[in-house]
Amino acid sequence: MKKIMFAGAACLFFITASAQRINKIIISNGGGPAVISYLVDDVITLNISMDGKIIDYGLENNTGRGYPLRLEKYMGRVEYYDSNENVSIKGKIKYLGRTSFTYFSSTENEAFKGKIKTMNTIPFDYYAAYENEALRGRIKSAGQETFSFYSSYDNEAYKGKLKSVGNSVITYYASFDDKAFRGKVKTIDRFPYTYYSSYDNRDYQGSMKSGYPIQFINGINYYIRY
Repeated sequence: MKKIMFAGAACLFFITASAQRINKIIISNGGGPAVISYLVDDVITLNISMDGKIIDYGLENNTGRGYPLRLEKYMGRVEYYDSNENVSIKGKIKYLGRTSFTYFSSTENEAFKGKIKTMNTIPFDYYAAYENEALRGRIKSAGQETFSFYSSYDNEAYKGKLKSVGNSVITYYASFDDKAFRGKVKTIDRFPYTYYSSYDNRDYQGSMKSGYPIQFINGINYYIRY
């Protein structure tokens, strides 16, 4: 009986955990911050900022062109924390489909207030206030997935940018590289990228010359967005 109960509990945990998974990492080649995109309940795309805030959510529209795909409104269950909650939590999403969310309140951790604390069984952790200024408040881990960022001591062109997701390292062209592509993605894991330089035709300068803007690495899709 104990074995049956344990197996049932393990199966339930697996189903719950697999219902939320990182589907995409969206990296902006225009200088903006990266975005973590989860697939929630196997159908809902949920975009989260690197500082642990929900950006938007919806159902991906596969009829259009380009990427990431346009999101259509999700018409299913969406519940919010009411006005009786801590000021840093009220109004935030409590349930999205079958997936529940909790957040850090100002009484728990002032530095993390309003950030996602858990998504069902997935705990979120963040870089603390005493860490390098370029890292503070950013997501350090989400479940077993870890994140690192370039510090304020790194090159001006990529300091503060996403450095790694798990074992996959991301590098960028530095400030001393050609002005047409400095700060752009140089490698994701083992995949390199090159760009047209400031000496090329004006219509092509800075655009991708080699490499694919979508890569599937260690179970995650990486999207380079302009």
